[in-house]
Amino acid sequence: MATKVILGVIGSDAHVVGITILEQALEANGFDVVNLGVQTSQEEFVEAAKEHDAEAVLVSSLYGHAKQDCEGFPQKLAEADVDVVTYIGGNLAVGQDDFEETERFFRDLGFDRVFDSETDPEDAIAALQADLDQRSSEDEREQITAA
Repeated sequence: MATKVILGVIGSDAHVVGITILEQALEANGFDVVNLGVQTSQEEFVEAAKEHDAEAVLVSSLYGHAKQDCEGFPQKLAEADVDVVTYIGGNLAVGQDDFEETERFFRDLGFDRVFDSETDPEDAIAALQADLDQRSSEDEREQITAA
């Protein structure tokens, strides 16, 4: 069974090209993608992740307002008891001169990984597969310990 991934552009952002490319790359690598499209609310991401029993939520934003759009997002996932890998990528902040600062901001919010708009989709997919493999190994160890 293919890994289910939720993908979308958060907030009022209407940039669709990036997630279309990412969707195609994910599907070519064997992922089952639910593409929520553009102008997706936090609640829509949470509902889709829960409904589809997703293993990952990938958030895109190119218009520079992701800091405002994502405030409280990982907490909403936790409150809904949705335990997924969370990624965000794109042009995340207006005047994003220091990506390390932007990355730190989103990591502090609770995102597992943060990518800039120049990231090759294959690099993001490799990271996602590694994170999912690690999570799967940790789950297996917990099951063995509990038994």
